[in-house]
Amino acid sequence: MAGQISYRRIYEDVSPRDGRRVLVDRLWPRGVSKEDAHLDEWLRDVAPSTDLRRWYHHDADRFAEFRRRYASELGDPDHRTAVERLRELAARDDVTLLTATKDVDHSEAAVLADWLNHAGRRGA
Repeated sequence: MAGQISYRRIYEDVSPRDGRRVLVDRLWPRGVSKEDAHLDEWLRDVAPSTDLRRWYHHDADRFAEFRRRYASELGDPDHRTAVERLRELAARDDVTLLTATKDVDHSEAAVLADWLNHAGRRGA
């Protein structure tokens, strides 16, 4: 049975409902120690490319195009190992994708959770 995949900010308190806690940002979040993060894994290679992250710059008006471009990147060889690891985790446990982004609903964590809950679980 597959676990639930959710997302939220790393700055929020740890919850027993988190399951496996996976940081999906390429950069380590400011002001968070490794101990306080309570991470199971940091999969920086599943994050958007540096070029895409810089282009998007968390501009909500660009979110639809960001979502499309990032979903395309998730299928490329640079992301393959990290995507497979997330699939493995989600196949057996609940997983919470963590990000430092303030607007979590317009973040790579939101896109990744949606992608994994749909096409990404099947390997698309």
